[in-house]
Amino acid sequence: MKLSEIKRYLATAEAVNFKLPNGTFVPENFHVTEVGVVTKNFIDCGGTVRKEEVANFQLWDANDFEHRLKPSKLLDVIALSEKVLGMGDFDIEVEYQQQTIGKFDLDFDGTDFNLLNKQTACLAPDQCGIASKPKVSLQMSGNVDGQSCTPGGGCC
Repeated sequence: MKLSEIKRYLATAEAVNFKLPNGTFVPENFHVTEVGVVTKNFIDCGGTVRKEEVANFQLWDANDFEHRLKPSKLLDVIALSEKVLGMGDFDIEVEYQQQTIGKFDLDFDGTDFNLLNKQTACLAPDQCGIASKPKVSLQMSGNVDGQSCTPGGGCC
């Protein structure tokens, strides 16, 4: 999800709820302790220099049980971050403490913000020997002269 999308959703949202991948919710007394820009400069396994920037939201489960973050307050924090940090319309990455700090992508289902597990991937599969397997149509498998295989037909 891009920053522009969350702003659009927050403009009409009644509440800010984050749902974890296992279906449970981040406790409703959470705080957004950081909104920032995270820049990652790196070289992939194929030797290509890359730079990624994301808008980072850090959620924190506080012992402040009366706290409820209102959509308008989160919009204010985002606006300040855009102004002060020069934050662009970046993809959003959410950090949330579990056994360790988890990093999540973000989606919206019309009511709740869904934290999606991030996945690692090779960015240069052609450079490090990972080849994609050719797709084979099973429908054409064993097709001899336009005739499909049949049990006992001798083509298989």
